[in-house]
Amino acid sequence: MAKAICGIFHASGVLELVSQAVSKHGYQSIQPLRSQNFEYELLKAPYRTFLNTAAGKTTDTQLIIYNLPSSLTEYLSEASQKEASFIRSTLFAGSNASAGQVIAFDVGSNSFLGLDSSSSDIIDFIKTNPSLSGSLACATLAALSALDSKATEQLLPATTQSDTVVLIGSGGREHALAVALAQSPLVKEVIVCPGNGGTKAEGGKISNAVDSDGNPISKQDNDTVLELVKRVNAKMVVVGPEQPLVDGVVDVLAVECPSVKVFGPSKAGAELEASKAFTKDFLQQHGIPTAKYQNFTSADEAIAYVKSLDPNDRQVVKASGLAAGKGVLLPTTQEETIEAVKEIMSDKAFGAAGDTCVIESFMTGPEASCLAFCDGKTAVLMPAAQDHKRALDNDEGLNTGGMGAYAPAPCVTPEMHKEIEAMCIKTVEKMAERGTPYVGVLYAGMMLTPNGPSMLEYNCRFGDPETQVVLPLLETDLYEVMTACCDGKLDSIDVRFKENVSAATVVCAAKGYPESYPKGMAIQGLDQAGSVDNVKVYHAGTKLDDENVTRCSGGRVLAVTGMGSNLTEALAASYKAVKQITFEDSNGDSLMHYRTDIAKGAIRKKLRIGVMGSTRGTALLSVMEAIAAGSLHAEIVAVVSNRSKALILEKGKSLGVTVTTQFVSSKGLTRDQYDAECTSVLVGAGVEYMLLVGYMRILSKQFCDYWAGRCINVHPSLLPKHAGGMDLEVHQAVIDAKETESGCTIHEVTEEVDGGPIVIQKVVKVDDSDTAESLKSKVQALEGVAFIEAIQKKCKTTVSYADAGVSIDAGNSLVEMIKPACKATRRPGCDADLGGFGGLFDLAAAGYKSEDTIIIGATDGVGTKLRVAHMTKKHESVGIDLVAMCVNDLIVAGGEPLFFLDYFATGKLDVNEAAAVVRGIAEGCSQAGCGLIGGETAEMPSMYAPGDYDLAGFSVGAVHKDKVLPQNVSAGDVLLGLPSSGVHSNGFSLVRKLVEKANLDYESACPWDKNAGTVGDSLLTPTKIYVKCCLPLLKKDMLTGLSHITGGGLLENLPRSLPSNVKAEITGHPPLPAVFSWMKQISGLDDYEMLRTFNNGVGMVLIVKSDVVDEAKTLLREAGEDVVYDLGVLTERQGDEEQVEMKCSLA
Repeated sequence: MAKAICGIFHASGVLELVSQAVSKHGYQSIQPLRSQNFEYELLKAPYRTFLNTAAGKTTDTQLIIYNLPSSLTEYLSEASQKEASFIRSTLFAGSNASAGQVIAFDVGSNSFLGLDSSSSDIIDFIKTNPSLSGSLACATLAALSALDSKATEQLLPATTQSDTVVLIGSGGREHALAVALAQSPLVKEVIVCPGNGGTKAEGGKISNAVDSDGNPISKQDNDTVLELVKRVNAKMVVVGPEQPLVDGVVDVLAVECPSVKVFGPSKAGAELEASKAFTKDFLQQHGIPTAKYQNFTSADEAIAYVKSLDPNDRQVVKASGLAAGKGVLLPTTQEETIEAVKEIMSDKAFGAAGDTCVIESFMTGPEASCLAFCDGKTAVLMPAAQDHKRALDNDEGLNTGGMGAYAPAPCVTPEMHKEIEAMCIKTVEKMAERGTPYVGVLYAGMMLTPNGPSMLEYNCRFGDPETQVVLPLLETDLYEVMTACCDGKLDSIDVRFKENVSAATVVCAAKGYPESYPKGMAIQGLDQAGSVDNVKVYHAGTKLDDENVTRCSGGRVLAVTGMGSNLTEALAASYKAVKQITFEDSNGDSLMHYRTDIAKGAIRKKLRIGVMGSTRGTALLSVMEAIAAGSLHAEIVAVVSNRSKALILEKGKSLGVTVTTQFVSSKGLTRDQYDAECTSVLVGAGVEYMLLVGYMRILSKQFCDYWAGRCINVHPSLLPKHAGGMDLEVHQAVIDAKETESGCTIHEVTEEVDGGPIVIQKVVKVDDSDTAESLKSKVQALEGVAFIEAIQKKCKTTVSYADAGVSIDAGNSLVEMIKPACKATRRPGCDADLGGFGGLFDLAAAGYKSEDTIIIGATDGVGTKLRVAHMTKKHESVGIDLVAMCVNDLIVAGGEPLFFLDYFATGKLDVNEAAAVVRGIAEGCSQAGCGLIGGETAEMPSMYAPGDYDLAGFSVGAVHKDKVLPQNVSAGDVLLGLPSSGVHSNGFSLVRKLVEKANLDYESACPWDKNAGTVGDSLLTPTKIYVKCCLPLLKKDMLTGLSHITGGGLLENLPRSLPSNVKAEITGHPPLPAVFSWMKQISGLDDYEMLRTFNNGVGMVLIVKSDVVDEAKTLLREAGEDVVYDLGVLTERQGDEEQVEMKCSLA
């Protein structure tokens, strides 16, 4: 076994040594630890080696190739310390042969420690010189001892490196940079100038800049930065945004503070972003792919140029200078293009930035954000990211600074990554040649066109929000990487990123962004969001007020980054945290906006298919046609052949230049080596699934193992019959065996020829007249169809509701979960069964004759009380509220509620949450005596944010024609009041504002009722349902009217049940319940406003004749109403008198 403990995939010496260990010396498997693309690089020429192999002879000796840590912080990491301990124990085992041979590789010198030989076979050289083992061991231990000495110095106060870093900027990018820099043991403090609320609250090593008097610094101009750097004795300055770079802050610091390292390009280097015209000329001059373009300083000349172009060729119009990310216009017609030129050059929409205008051809394809570390000599590309510029889901709405991002971007394949990195390296080299060395981050905005990657533009700084997903993937110490860049020694450090890890960030913006938007809202839920596993909340437009409350101060407020072993996990973590965060206005309405479809395209990406073939590849045509027609959610990205003139290569070329089409020669290669090189081509193209189409080579075990479960072949028989045969001999064998049917088989490829699991079989009849050639034609016609069906099994061929964020299975689960609760509401007239297209009700079974009956309908919702349920995650009681608000209105008309239907709308269906709501609805129906016969659950990702839902209820009742209320209401009638259960479901916008004003939250102890638990528990007390206590009075015709006291209170609702000639005199209003007394005190409302806003303890008013008052009270008490209020009486109304006159005050 060989262990490669390394992260230097570009170290050719290490790759060659590992390749020799396998191909020449019998090491059967290689275990790369902390590797970076090691497996892929090893597959390529000249190494052509699979990680796991059984080729050649075997050995019991263990070979350990140890890459010496390239920096102190790398050495101090937990992983490196474990490796170093393992290496020491192996070396000290000495004579124990099974312990293994350690060979250490030094990145800085690009050589093996203790080995001066130029031998092409290092392992053989060591075997023939036994004394070398001791020399190698001593050299390795000496190198580790040197690292230990450096570590010891770092621990001693007198010699420790403890640097101060000044970071310029105030956005989410700067928060992410500050967090990454503070992780370095070499950094004492990170001072952010001016910073934001997040960097101020971060604590630890991170703080915002203050002046010499301790006051916050709000500027980031050159003079301010220079004074700060000198005062705090900074060792490094990191520049976040582009404006200070364009203003020459790097140049000023180079003169005034020459010993301070500055991570960022000079003013001349920053011209790559400051002038799009300069960049386009630079790209063209040095042969770096970019769109066809022209630069103009005259509007008339620019318009003349547009008119000279083909009107059907779309153009992009750009202001050359800095325009805060808004200077790019995307017209769709020639007329719009001319107007865009005028907007930029004549109307000066972007000021001086539009003095020069760039007109370039419109390119198509996915975009990728590719950031590279640069040291003035070379560049190292970070994992590609993709961001979402549009404000709304489905890439609709206005352009923004970015509403979310994710990395690594799967659209950038390994080979494409190398191609883009080469463009960045070339840019750095050419900038150096012109005397303007580029140090810092180069942000290449790439368009992945059908003709290959093409440069859209350069930015001279980290991207936002790309930084928030790329930096969390960085495994190497960021401070050491930046130091290496500033020192021109980037090639001496191992810039390594976490493997098999993805990051995704969702931007929480103020509603209205990128146009006008509110500021100053308190941000709630930050602690809860930050406690979600694998999540970091980066602040952008935030500030801390004098009471340390985090408030919104910008358009893009937060970037919530989640991480996971894949993109799906990362997104789930991010959105889970986002759901914890709110910022609202004074009425409790949400003022937060975020997209719900970040990375949806990457998750639903097409299956990337590779093809290997030796012949015409006829069966591939059907697959190509199905893909072109959109019936296969897949794309062919590579076609490889072992024959240079195989016609299948022409089919690959017909798909365009972005499809890797390659002949791989087998000359001089073993089967393992040839298969490894083919695999390197396929992996480099990003292939996920392999098709063998007429491939005339036996595959190695290593190839089969590598592609296990991901490679299929078509065989021209019904396997297992005639396995191992090829082409016409198979068909002749079928005829010779007098078989009546044959066909083709799609099977997975394994080491056993034609012996892998069967995926699809297609059958044809064998006629007596068939020859081998005619049978071949029959079978071959089915091979393409069989391939399509096999691919369909592997990938989704249609866009499902689940792809759109809607789970049908979750909906079905919900129906099954709530059926028992609905069944419990059965009553005469309905069986309350679910699942049909409509609910049925039998009036006759309920005791109503159709000719004498009036049907009454009522609909209502729960209002913003739902926000309290959302925030407390207590959902059952709001279902009762929903029923109450509807059936209480029905009873007021004299009707008996018969059945109820609900509407539940949500952005993302949470089955347990929805079931809790429906259980509450069922309980409300039981209290009201009506059947829950149906409802609708609508999952609408683009309408509601994940975690939000809304409710609507619909109740139907019946009343005899001659008993509709109100009737015969007159002066002298008595008003009786029934107690409410609390606030019910009205006035909650004000209630929530009062809770905030009192500096409470919904988990706070309830201040008005110590027995109520929390504020949330008390406020969620469900609305009282008055049906069963009022029905006995209705059946005895004792009521002349009823009034449900909802929004508008007693003053607004009671008049709705009164004729215009009478008024109510309220003489006996009960004392205010504690919750209303508390609200009256906190709000400062007078009696009048209280009475027209809340129910104040009276939820239902009954109007009865004076001679039946006692009997009415008796019936109410028998129905469970122990308290009945004598509210007052009705009197004659004079003129325009108010219809409700308070003769008493609210106590």
